[in-house]
Amino acid sequence: MPKYVYRFSEGDKDQKDLLGGKGANLAEMTRLGLPVPPGFTITTDACRAYLRDGAVPDELAVQVTTALREVEEELGRELGASEDPLLVSVRSGAKFSMPGMMDTILNLGVSDESVAAIAEESGNERFAWDCYRRFIQMFSSVVMGVEGQLFEDAINEKKAEKGVKLDTDLTAEDLKELTETFKRIFAKDVDSQAHPEVAPEGVASFPQDPYLQLRLAEQAVFGSWNTERAVLYRKQNKIDDSLGTAVNVQVMVFGNKGDSSATGVAFTRNPADGTNERYGDFLVNT
Repeated sequence: MPKYVYRFSEGDKDQKDLLGGKGANLAEMTRLGLPVPPGFTITTDACRAYLRDGAVPDELAVQVTTALREVEEELGRELGASEDPLLVSVRSGAKFSMPGMMDTILNLGVSDESVAAIAEESGNERFAWDCYRRFIQMFSSVVMGVEGQLFEDAINEKKAEKGVKLDTDLTAEDLKELTETFKRIFAKDVDSQAHPEVAPEGVASFPQDPYLQLRLAEQAVFGSWNTERAVLYRKQNKIDDSLGTAVNVQVMVFGNKGDSSATGVAFTRNPADGTNERYGDFLVNT
């Protein structure tokens, strides 16, 4: 049976054709003993099969579930659970870097049930609702094709209503209300006939099953290999269209928990000139 899923502990830097650049390097860092949040990579073979057949390989679902179970057992947490839930990111990762060209979904696993557990576990209700509204916004636009500006308009309307300028000025209650607004946008703008998986009763509703969320996100990342911007980027940079992208599913690390957390990048060398020094930049509470 073809192997389509590799835990980060199984690969290395020499497998970029199969695991993509990101997946191979995550595997190499794991092999070296660096503190990499656990996860797994769905191979470029699976992507090519999806693009060729219009469906994921039959073996993929079981292999993804098995790898996810191993991550859950390692951490003692379950994806989207009602107590101490696990959330994951789903990111593209081709052999050659294509920054910003393909899709990413963050905070996957948040639902009506797990958001309360996130608030309780973190002791930060605002953080929990911020994660949920971000996930609905990203999933809706990236996976389901809903116009992203609809969500930005709703955020701006809420800030105007509250008389604030920054997203970070919105309270937990504000974000909870935004989450409900985002669900209504999802229900109104997702074509229930084109996406029956999120409309079991004929009316679209935001999916609460984390495994359905994950399956749809995987397919969206595969599909983003052939978006207009990605095709143009490959043409400009002479990257082979047949390579496909891997998908990296990794435990979430958060930058939006408050002024003591941040999102950014870090390097072991200065990327501008190669100087052997630590280098990085970040944004607080983003």
